[in-house]
Amino acid sequence: MSGRQLGDSARTHLIGRLDDLAASGVSGTVLLAEAGTPVVQHCLGLADRANGVPITPRTRFQTASVTKMFTAAAVLDQVARGRVTVHTPVVDVVPSDRRPRHLSTDVTVHHLLCHTSGIADYCEEDESLPAYCADYGALWRALPPARVERPADFLTLYGELPAYCPPGQIWRYSNAGYVLLGELLEQLTGQPCATVIEQRVLRRAGMTASAFDRSDEPRADSATHYRPSGRTNVHSVPVIGGSDGGCVCTAADLVRFCRALADGTLLGELTTSATQRQAAIEDGWSYGYGLYVYPDERWGHGGGDPGVSAIVNHWPEGDLTLVALCNVEEVDGRNPAVALRDAVLAVMSEDPSGPGRAG
Repeated sequence: MSGRQLGDSARTHLIGRLDDLAASGVSGTVLLAEAGTPVVQHCLGLADRANGVPITPRTRFQTASVTKMFTAAAVLDQVARGRVTVHTPVVDVVPSDRRPRHLSTDVTVHHLLCHTSGIADYCEEDESLPAYCADYGALWRALPPARVERPADFLTLYGELPAYCPPGQIWRYSNAGYVLLGELLEQLTGQPCATVIEQRVLRRAGMTASAFDRSDEPRADSATHYRPSGRTNVHSVPVIGGSDGGCVCTAADLVRFCRALADGTLLGELTTSATQRQAAIEDGWSYGYGLYVYPDERWGHGGGDPGVSAIVNHWPEGDLTLVALCNVEEVDGRNPAVALRDAVLAVMSEDPSGPGRAG
């Protein structure tokens, strides 16, 4: 995907498509940047319905699993500093009272980073698995969100579950694996994992508007996130985000992160390790360290929580980044952030004066 400014007719067409999405109930922001400069930036809907506050480019959104990119970068930063390697067994770092009881001594940092550890997750979409849950938000009825602040607080959800398979055998997406990486960060640094990620990743990438906010300590410019019922998600996600998800970001800061990762600012010689294909998924898709590698070689991550939808894509060859963030989780059966992204990509593909084929 190569980039140039959109022509006037294409821009009008795109705004029309985005306004149609807004009319259907999508609220959020979408940003396409080339070399850090916005090519497309559009906001739709309200950040705060009760007070009629519109979404703007400064609005900060919960990002769900997009946060896994930051966690992986923080872990690789520890690798670069010589405190651990990707081949280190997790049991060599994380004590027994802070890890799953059935964790194999063969599970390494690499396995957690690329979802090949085989450990049981705390919330599964597959009905055949022990931790199946149809509604992620329902987890926090039995375990109040205010009690979930650090990685160890999740152990009650997955600590006694047996592993699915030996490490390295299959790729299976695992939130619990990234929770465990958060514990690993805490053991290596002696600090809360959110603090480590903020200091070693967000600040070094220039993400000054992003942080791990507590939901009981509201900040200016932060979107309220809404369930389909119209209620907020305050009782449907942990009180503060962590290593498996929940960092609060602006779209512009996510562009900054992608560029800082791609150009080596964050990881130096380890950049290739993060962004190359570490584990095959299917149909040309792979997983690196904390990010998906697409069939067309873009990389990035999506995220979904109750009241949250997010997607980040980066095309290294053209230094293009596309970010869509929403404060709703589903609209007419569609993922709203993906709908915003795809609207931009479709118009870009059609515009002869624009960035060409989206791929």
